[in-house]
Amino acid sequence: MSVHLDKAHCWHPFTPQDAWCAPGHDPIMIARAEGVWLWDEQGNKYLDGNSSIWTNIHGHCRPEIVEAIAKQAATLDHSSYLGLGHPLASVLAEKLVSFFPENTLERVFFSDNGSTAVEAALKMSMQSRIQSGQGKRTRFLAFDNGYHGDTLGAASLGGVNRFFSRFRNLGFETEFLSSIGDLGSIDPSTVTAVVIEPLIQGVNEMRPWPAGMLRELRDWSSANGIHLILDEVMTGFGRTGTMFACQQEDVIPDFLCLAKGLTGGTVPLAATLTTGEIYGTFLGGRENAFYYGHSYTANPIGCAAAVASLRIFETDNVFAHLTGKIDHLRKSLSKLSQNDAVKEIRQCGLIAGIELAEGLGEKTVIAARQYGLITRNILDTVVMMPPLSITEDEIDFAFSALSKSLGYQ
Repeated sequence: MSVHLDKAHCWHPFTPQDAWCAPGHDPIMIARAEGVWLWDEQGNKYLDGNSSIWTNIHGHCRPEIVEAIAKQAATLDHSSYLGLGHPLASVLAEKLVSFFPENTLERVFFSDNGSTAVEAALKMSMQSRIQSGQGKRTRFLAFDNGYHGDTLGAASLGGVNRFFSRFRNLGFETEFLSSIGDLGSIDPSTVTAVVIEPLIQGVNEMRPWPAGMLRELRDWSSANGIHLILDEVMTGFGRTGTMFACQQEDVIPDFLCLAKGLTGGTVPLAATLTTGEIYGTFLGGRENAFYYGHSYTANPIGCAAAVASLRIFETDNVFAHLTGKIDHLRKSLSKLSQNDAVKEIRQCGLIAGIELAEGLGEKTVIAARQYGLITRNILDTVVMMPPLSITEDEIDFAFSALSKSLGYQ
């Protein structure tokens, strides 16, 4: 029944709807979840190999987060953050800035998702220039094949042509770089900010940046008075092996954009962190205020989930166990690479892209379902990005399913 209603009324993102609604297509309808496992309406069990589109951190239905959500929903479900506050947003903001040295990232602006976290950073950067006498800095720099969200401003910095080429001239003026070597040809005097996914690009088939590149970009942007915006929507909250990817190269950005794993993968919430210096350019009365926001900004239930998720990092000593899991993933990837169908393996922490021979990406992820694994492909690259709570035995299960889907044990 739910499939019939879905095909009759629903519209799925990044999904060719004609194929989805075709009479012969029988989509999986997920009914419940626990830990790293998902169950469909027929009771079939699957390992969540891409963390439910890169969001889940500690496993599904984690009791501490569920309890925090329920308690908050029964206490204060929502209250406007426009001209009002609430205690949990304050607690969460303090916790987020505490991951960085004092007098660096000091202010937190809440929104709903990764796109809006980036959109807020772009608009903050632009408006801060206007209000500090730097109105000629109107351009942005971004990287080829980068992905920063789907709202119009964020989309204008997206470098994936199949998604964004038709909207290219509708948003912010952006110059695209193929590598950090292109910086030598840039006129920095008209640039307000440069945007990058640190350590690894996600939608670009999980492609890591060269070691030291982020540090070099920070040095260049600082020397030229350009804001550095780090899109850690995917890489944040332990995915790369540290709480934030930028910490691996001792980089502190001017804006840090967070979403996805912020609530442990439960409810929508996003945050844009920035410096006290940039925040200061928005002081001085109503004419300097940041007129941007959403009805559910700093939603108390989302804040409760986020605070509970961050607490689990401490109570479970997550990072002490993560190194072994990352190593186990690396060994599993190495073994899988022996298959002739595998062209290249790319890994950054607990993030992996398995590039297959042409035409095998979608076929492989569909075949893997019959062996109990759900993940997604980006073209012919199969993504493996499980929750941080996954065990080594569960990693073995996932790769057994992938092996079988590629036709060997």
